[in-house]
Order: sequence, then structure tokens, then C-alpha cells
Amino acid sequence: MKYFIVFYKTIFFYILVTLVYRIMGKREIGELSIIDFIVSIFIAELIAISIENYKSSMLLSIIPIITLVLLELFSAYITMKNKKIREKIEGEPSVIIEKGIINFEEMKKQRYNLDDLLIQLRNNSIKSIAEVDYAILETSGKLSIFKKQDDPKSTYPLPIILDTKIQLDVLKKIKKDEKWLEKELKNEKINLSNIFYAFYQDNNLYIIEKDKIK
Repeated sequence: MKYFIVFYKTIFFYILVTLVYRIMGKREIGELSIIDFIVSIFIAELIAISIENYKSSMLLSIIPIITLVLLELFSAYITMKNKKIREKIEGEPSVIIEKGIINFEEMKKQRYNLDDLLIQLRNNSIKSIAEVDYAILETSGKLSIFKKQDDPKSTYPLPIILDTKIQLDVLKKIKKDEKWLEKELKNEKINLSNIFYAFYQDNNLYIIEKDKIK
């Protein structure tokens, strides 16, 4: 009888976890944020305990799993609406290599050593650091790499607007202000409320409008 219960619980939780991750909308482990990863560990532990203690009620695991999923969805909603909270919880992408120069201070801050950098470069089929123009350590731990282009003056695209929200820190970095941005939008006859994504590259502003994406 106990083998049947263990078998039944395994099938049930397999289906439940599949539904849970469909709700959370995750595709790959590498895309999980810190909160998502913590929730995943908790869910795995709760399921393991429930299957191991086959005599215990499944509700003792189902209730905390549902609670964790609701907390994750609430956290995702809050971080999506508030950039500052998102940065506090999930962190910010870090520029490890900029214009071919390694930022060792940032690597030290992120506890990211040279071996880590070289491994991720090799994983991206990069033979040498000399081939890299920009490398950004994402909040997921993945290294995004931009190879050097034929045009050495080409720069890394910087996000100016994310889903109608102006990135003031980026404006400051490129030595621009909100008045400059307002003028650019006015010249393009585009409202801020209709901008999904806008980035600055090679002294040009590129805009993607909400009504022009599928």
C-alpha cells in the first residue's frame, strides 16, 4: 500500500509542479531570479518531505507550495512596477568588460573571479578577452557578450526608457537630461506613454513603440 501512495504522490506532485512553473512563466533555470530560485528550492524540499513521509496529508505540502507561488507572483508584480525595488531584490546587471577593458573593481564587488570570466567566455566560443568589446554579468549569473565590431567607434546600447519608465541613471551616464529626451520625443512625435523600449547607441536614440510590437 505504501508503494502505491508514494507512486500516487509522485505523479500528483509532478503534475502540480508542471502547472506551477507554467503559472510562473519560467522557461530555463538560467533565467530564474534569486527569488525564483529560492521558491524552487522550497518547493523541491516540500515535495521530497511529502513523498518521504507518505502517511502525512498532501495538504501539508500543497498549502505552502501555493503560498510560495502567490508570494512569487506578488513579488514579480511589485518588481515589474518598481525599478528600485527590483534592483534591491534582484540586483543590477554589471559591466565586467567595457570597450575591451576588464573592470576588476566590479568583478571584486560581484565576487566574480577571472576563472569565472574565462569559463563563461569559452562557453560562448570566445577564445580571447581581446575579442570582447562588452561583457555584462546579468542578474541571473549569465554573461552577455558583445564581440568587437568592424567599427571600433560603435558603442554598447544603453536603455533610456523601459516600458514608459525613464532611466535617469542612464541619462546621467551619457551626460543627457530629461529636457533633451523630451525634445527628442517631440521631434519624433512620440508620446512617452507609448514607448516600450528606447536605447541610446552611437549618439542616436532608437525607439520601439508599444503599438508596433506583437
